Amino acid sequence: LVKVSMKLQEQKREREQLTFAVRVVDNQAALLNDPDTPSSGPANAGVAVIEFFDYQCVFCSKMAPEMEAVMKSHPDVRYFFKEWPIFGDRWENSTKAAGYGLAVWKQKGAEAYVTYHNAVYATGHNEGKLTRQDIVQAAGLAGFTGPVRDDFSPLLAHNDALARALGLTGTPGIIVMPVKGATPKNITVFPGYVPAESLEAAIQKASTVY
Repeated sequence: LVKVSMKLQEQKREREQLTFAVRVVDNQAALLNDPDTPSSGPANAGVAVIEFFDYQCVFCSKMAPEMEAVMKSHPDVRYFFKEWPIFGDRWENSTKAAGYGLAVWKQKGAEAYVTYHNAVYATGHNEGKLTRQDIVQAAGLAGFTGPVRDDFSPLLAHNDALARALGLTGTPGIIVMPVKGATPKNITVFPGYVPAESLEAAIQKASTVY
């Protein structure tokens, strides 16, 4: 019975992955070609890692050092950061942190954005504990003194609609895929926290030509 149960669970995971992968293929242009989405890594990268996240999400906070480690060990990959402040209705600093991040990206570029992104998570403040001072200090480390003058709500709404179209129900949501030639066989979707080793295996899978 245990073996049967494990087999059924594995089949369920495979079906879920296939469903996710088909949705990724249908939405790959929005995932890979949005100039307003912060990104880091070579423009000609063969593999993309896309993360939907909220700065106040405890699992995103746990994911941050894992993602940072993968970025260092796989500099040939392009990383996309989809700001998705799903806790904004509960904690306004989720949305404020997202806005600052997008402003840093727009004005200072990729390196500054990654600095800001990691600095916010380095505070260890989540689940409602992130403060405006935390956000401003992280932006300062990235060379951005503010204030945020742009209205990023349309972009955040677009990210929300895209995440829901993909079937993501929470953060973090991570997609690993080839930039060209994406198929359900070489796409991996993680609807939640995963360790660096799992991300690295998915990158290897996305690098494989079928």
